[in-house]
Amino acid sequence: MARTGPSTTGTARGSALSNAAKIVGAIFLGVGILGFIPGITTDYGDMTFAGHHSDAHLLGIFKVSILHNLVHLAFGVAGLAMARSAAGARAFLIGGGLIYLLLWLYGLIIDKDSGANFVPLNTADDWLHFLLGVGMIGLGTLLGRRHSTA
Repeated sequence: MARTGPSTTGTARGSALSNAAKIVGAIFLGVGILGFIPGITTDYGDMTFAGHHSDAHLLGIFKVSILHNLVHLAFGVAGLAMARSAAGARAFLIGGGLIYLLLWLYGLIIDKDSGANFVPLNTADDWLHFLLGVGMIGLGTLLGRRHSTA
């Protein structure tokens, strides 16, 4: 007898896409929270709202400010919200990845000691943004393709 119920393959693949967006969103939320914890963020007392004068570093490596942490929190909330549907999850991963690649290019182009470095960014941030961009686009494309062909 032929099966007439809904296919679980598409749901499982869509779930993988949504789960990837949830994981990435949760990581962003975690990073945003950690950026506000003294000790995990070194030179916490030197954190500014924005700008290149913030001398706080998440894990002693990545330059952060209040604005930078808020951006991470916003990305996290967006990822969790958009993960509710396969289309939203794919849009978050690919769109967010594109944003991070643009941020990577921006970080490479600007003078780190100028007012243009308002987030703020350092070289470690730049290359992390590159990896995030490529990784998010890769997840959205690979898992999104699997979902759309199911």
